[in-house]
Amino acid sequence: MGESVAGERMNTLRSSNDRIPPYRLRVIYAIVLIVLGALLFRLISLQITQGEVWLDQSIKNFTTTVSIPPARGIIYDRNGFILARNIPSYNVVITPANLPDSDADTQSIYRSLSQLIDIPATQGTIEDAILVAECVPGPGIEQLVALGESLAPFRPVRVGCDVDDEIARIVRELAVDWPGVSVEVDPIRDYPTGSLTANVVGFLGPIPASLEGIYRDLGFVPNRDKIGYAGVETSLDDILTGTPGRRTIQVDVAGKELRNLEPPIAPEPGENLRLTIDSRLQAATEAVLLTEIQAWNDFFGRIRISSGVIIAMNPKTGEVLAMVTYPTYENNRMARFIPATYFNQLSQDPRRPLLNNAIQAEYPPGSVFKISTAVGAINEEIVTLDQEIFAPGQLLLCEKFSPNDPCTDRNTRPFVDWIFETNPDGFGILNFFRCIAYSSNVCFYKLGGGFEEEIEEGLGVERLGEYARAIGYGEKSGIELIGEQDGLIPSPRWKRINQGENWSTGDTYLASVGQGYVLSTPLQVLMSAATIANDGKLMQPTIVREVTDSDGRVVERWFNPEDFSVTERPTPGSYQISPFIPNTKWDTTVTPMIQGYSCFESYCTLTEDVKVVQPSSINSVQTGMRMAVTEELGTLNKIFGDFPIAVAGKTGTAEYCDDVALKANRCQFGQWPTHSWTLAYAPFDDPEIIILAFAYNGGEGASVAGPMVYRTMEAYFELKSIDIAQGGGG
Repeated sequence: MGESVAGERMNTLRSSNDRIPPYRLRVIYAIVLIVLGALLFRLISLQITQGEVWLDQSIKNFTTTVSIPPARGIIYDRNGFILARNIPSYNVVITPANLPDSDADTQSIYRSLSQLIDIPATQGTIEDAILVAECVPGPGIEQLVALGESLAPFRPVRVGCDVDDEIARIVRELAVDWPGVSVEVDPIRDYPTGSLTANVVGFLGPIPASLEGIYRDLGFVPNRDKIGYAGVETSLDDILTGTPGRRTIQVDVAGKELRNLEPPIAPEPGENLRLTIDSRLQAATEAVLLTEIQAWNDFFGRIRISSGVIIAMNPKTGEVLAMVTYPTYENNRMARFIPATYFNQLSQDPRRPLLNNAIQAEYPPGSVFKISTAVGAINEEIVTLDQEIFAPGQLLLCEKFSPNDPCTDRNTRPFVDWIFETNPDGFGILNFFRCIAYSSNVCFYKLGGGFEEEIEEGLGVERLGEYARAIGYGEKSGIELIGEQDGLIPSPRWKRINQGENWSTGDTYLASVGQGYVLSTPLQVLMSAATIANDGKLMQPTIVREVTDSDGRVVERWFNPEDFSVTERPTPGSYQISPFIPNTKWDTTVTPMIQGYSCFESYCTLTEDVKVVQPSSINSVQTGMRMAVTEELGTLNKIFGDFPIAVAGKTGTAEYCDDVALKANRCQFGQWPTHSWTLAYAPFDDPEIIILAFAYNGGEGASVAGPMVYRTMEAYFELKSIDIAQGGGG
């Protein structure tokens, strides 16, 4: 009985201890519900709310887009000779995932391949390979492959770049027994004419970091695709590049391609360019320039002439037939990559071989600028054709900075003629035509700034600027080449802002002969004379004759020089470059563009008049330029006097004082160094060619630049006769 009671008490105690209090159960249930609710919420979020996001990410985990590079357009000269093309470059590549499983076999492949491509089988560490780009000497084959395997084992690794055809053939044959080894074909740019046309054609380089985003959006790949860095390769890059293709493929976790997920989109090749350059005339012109420079440097026993330019153009159409600058560079050395040593050598050369000095360099034009003064003086009736002008060896000018300045010994300075050293008496009495033909400085001083009672009021710097700009000075021409400079036609306002001084009568004298602050590019000088030769019409200079598609069809294209954009239809400020038509910028004899001024004692004020250049004024300047050849004392008589075709032209000898001259201590008053200029066109009555030659530090224009123009013109007409004999049009 007692044991029974005791057992019941024990059972009662156990049951009371095993029973869980209700509040605890509620807590447990709440926790379970919260966990289940969280899981359910997360499931809904992943599957429904963010389903598309995660689906996209999952697709990206096994898909990738591969950009297919387009073929770059080919560049031809006017006769169809290739100036730039694409040729195959062979690279030896290894796909790490396809190498043999045996390390011994892999090492054997490395050693055998090393002997063929002259790359160490093993050298350095993987860290060394990380620090250099592909194909840069340093790491061995093993290190390059190990780095590639750690990144994407199915992506080919370049271990030998730009191997020759024979090596590529041998590797292809041996690759049958070398798993993972193959030959990759990579197109590169080739320039058959090399340095001959480098200043016009240019070269390619890698996409710069600042433009990577833009080119990625267009489908290009940095470190693979290249863009233009100079010449038409950069200014007309939009035409030449084409459009990349695209492949969307499935890959596994190791990067191995499994299949195409979408139909591939083929790349669109770039359009082809046919330039106005005649590579035959270009070659002849280069030979002329180099021969003359070398001959004069040999004569002086030192490098006196350090650079030069020759440009040939059709004045009626604006087509540039030859554009040669010295020194230049070899653009084929930039075809695969830009060698740092060579590029630094070019960049540090004070002669600036990377620049196209025909458009990117500014020099004082000297006497070739007198064409502007002559047009203005006769058009403004500063002088008449039969008026006699006294041209002594020198004249004394009372230089004034304001009309009321008194004349004293302190502000009286001599202005000499170029003939003064050999004939102190000067030219004597001249008319307007002989002022041009003899290139008398004193005559043009008087035409530009006036002199006492003889020519009471000269042209003045304001009106001179109007006429200079009307025939091509003072602004960019808009030619399809990047980096063109606009030159400088100074004014009193410009001098106050930049020099902190008032304009003086002496400044006007100097500007009248293309000295002082006047600067121009060689192309601007050529354009000014071409405008006169073309009866006052200023043509748009161009180096593009037409654009063709990949099938050879000529397509219509318009070029805007403001932003170098090329469009299929005209836009404001653009002109047609394909198919070629001569583009007239303006006709000075038709378009009123000469702003009127009222002048007193060389100080002018603006009026409301706007005028044209009279055709008779153009004809008068043409006559003076022709007499430079026909007159015995004409500056071009000894050069072109016996030329079988009628020639007209102008010479120039321009004093200068730049950084180079200052460093050599050559900027001495009365002994300044001089640049040499000469331009000429022919035939006189119906011009088809105009040529300009410039020699830096060349000295007298007629002696140095003159023969360059003569020999270039001789080459032009010889080539023309050959073309006619062969039944071509030239």
